[in-house]
Amino acid sequence: MDIIKLAEEIIAGRRITREDELSVFLNCDLKELCTGADKIRTALIGKKADLCSIINGRSGKCPEDCKYCAQSAHYNTDCEIYDFLPEETILKVCRMNESEGVHRFSIVTAGRALTGEEFEKAIHAYETMKKECNIELCASMGFLNAEQLHRLHEAGVTSYHHNIETSRRYFPNICTTHTFEQKIETLKMVKAEGMCACSGVIIGMGETWEDRLDMAICLHKTGVDSIPINTLMPIKGTPLENQKLLTEEEILRTIAFFRYINPEANIRLAAGRARLTNDGELAFKSGASATITGNMLTTTSCATIKSDRAMLKKLGWEV
Repeated sequence: MDIIKLAEEIIAGRRITREDELSVFLNCDLKELCTGADKIRTALIGKKADLCSIINGRSGKCPEDCKYCAQSAHYNTDCEIYDFLPEETILKVCRMNESEGVHRFSIVTAGRALTGEEFEKAIHAYETMKKECNIELCASMGFLNAEQLHRLHEAGVTSYHHNIETSRRYFPNICTTHTFEQKIETLKMVKAEGMCACSGVIIGMGETWEDRLDMAICLHKTGVDSIPINTLMPIKGTPLENQKLLTEEEILRTIAFFRYINPEANIRLAAGRARLTNDGELAFKSGASATITGNMLTTTSCATIKSDRAMLKKLGWEV
C-alpha cells in the first residue's frame, strides 16, 4: 500500500479500523510515514500548536500498583509526598502559565480518585481560576463518578484527562488494582458530560507493536479528542526501572501512525520528550500537533514554555 496515498485518502474522509491491514504502518518507510502524517496534520489540524501545562496537585501514596509510576505506594522511590496543594499555590502557577501563552492548565492528583474535602478544595480552586484567569481548565483526578465530573464541568473544567496507558491485552502486565474496562467507562462518562476527553498512552513498557496499534484504534473508537504520547523514562525503585529505552525512530513511527488512525485528535507530546531531537522538533514534522510544556512532569524534567514557543516559531507554527 502507498502510505502517502493512504494519507490523502484519510484527508478526504477515510478512517482506519481494526479490519484494515494495520501492518502497513510497521513495514513502510519511516520517512514516508512521517511525511504522510504531517500532511494529515496540516490538512485537518493546521499549524496552531496546542500547549498545556499541569501542576501536581497531590503527590505520592497512591494505592494503585501501576508498574511505571514513582507515586505508587507499592514501590520505594524518591517521589515527593504531599496532600492537596493550597489554592494560592495553584492559582499562582495558573497565572504564570497564562502569562507565558499556555492554552490549557490542569491539576493532576495521585491516587485512585480525588474525594471528600480535597475534591471540594479542587472545585473551589477551579471556580477561582475560571473567574480570575483566561485559560482553558483541565483536570486529571482518577476514577471520578458522573456527578463529580459534572461538578468539575460546572466549575469551569472543559477537558478531563484519563490515560488508558497501554493496550487492553497488555494492561494486566502493568496494573492489577484496576482494569482497562474501568478506564474506558470513565472516558465514556467524560464524553457524556460534554467535556473534551484526553487520554493517552505510555510506550516502551514491554508492549508489542501490535499493542501500540491497538491503543491507537481503541482511542479512536472511544472518541478521544487529545492523545498524550508518553515514552517511558524508567524510574529507579519501580518494576520497570531496567526497561530498555526506545529509540527515536520507534517513537516517531508510533506518533506517525497514531496520526493516521486519529486524524482529527491532538497528538500531544508528553513525558519522555528528552528522547527526541530538540525536545520533539522531528515529532512536530511527523504528526504531533500539541505538547505538554513547562515545569510540569512529576518525575522528570522537560522543555520549558519559552523553549517550546521558540521551537514552534522556528517551524512556522502559530503559538
